[in-house]
Amino acid sequence: MSNTQINVTHEQFISTAIEAINTEIAALSLLTEQIDDRFAQACDVILACQGRVVVTGMGKSGLIGRKIAATFASTGTPAFFMHPGEAGHGDLGMLVKGDVLLAISNSGESDEIKMLLPVVKRLDIPLISISRDKRGMLPHAADIVLTLGKSQEACPLNLAPTSSTTATLALGDALAVALVHARNFTSEDFALSHPAGALGRQLLTRVEDLMHTKSEDLPLIYQQAPLQEALFTMSAGRLGMTVVTDDNEKVVGVFTDGDLRRGLEKGIDLQTPMREVMVRNPRHVSKTMRASDALSVMNESGISQLLIIDDEGRLEAIITVHDLLKAGVK
Repeated sequence: MSNTQINVTHEQFISTAIEAINTEIAALSLLTEQIDDRFAQACDVILACQGRVVVTGMGKSGLIGRKIAATFASTGTPAFFMHPGEAGHGDLGMLVKGDVLLAISNSGESDEIKMLLPVVKRLDIPLISISRDKRGMLPHAADIVLTLGKSQEACPLNLAPTSSTTATLALGDALAVALVHARNFTSEDFALSHPAGALGRQLLTRVEDLMHTKSEDLPLIYQQAPLQEALFTMSAGRLGMTVVTDDNEKVVGVFTDGDLRRGLEKGIDLQTPMREVMVRNPRHVSKTMRASDALSVMNESGISQLLIIDDEGRLEAIITVHDLLKAGVK
């Protein structure tokens, strides 16, 4: 390998980069001309699959295949990647009747995949191939042949997989997106496979997962009780508020730290009954509401707490902005 370097200006670096990107754009444009009924047939086969979509490919094609499998799996199409070399030494047991095999080889002549085909045929597993064109061993063996078109690689030697891998990745994304539409896959479905991420928390966390319930001795006080008594209730509850009820324990109002500050500024008497200082018709939400939606209600209303009230009008739980932010809800 030659270690000789040539002097390249910043302008030349930038020019080369733009040329490479434009070459890959041309490859994607060529790919759009390859999308026809074969693509629709591939979608039909994958939708009818009772098992998993098993993606395989060697070298750079394998790296792209891993991403395609991951995208399928996260968007409602069960899938995983199988290394063709390892498959020939036992991992082919991953592939079972009911699966679909998606095999990637730009040239269509991967020796590692070729060794797997007799077993694939014997198991009667549908084979979808992705290659540059319809020539080669793999397209001839496939049930459905998806092609990329013969594009120029962005590599100046026209050797390193660049444009072809970009087109393969785009084709995999196109399949995944088409399947998302066909499955009516929702954001909630997406969240189920992403529970550890911020998106998962946004979509999966409900008010009931974070709220304070009756078992935690919620701060309650009767409407005829004096403000002085409410202060002790608020302090003990440590939620920055107390909920005011009537004699039947139905919610009639709330009184918060903010209400207390404003009242003290006006010189309020500590013996004033709660019914005279409480805020009536407090905001309340369903415990099945998304936590992120509850936070939006708080922000829009300029409040820090929300009540959860049962069908009889009695307090069931309380959720605070602190609970939501602590849980990473945004």
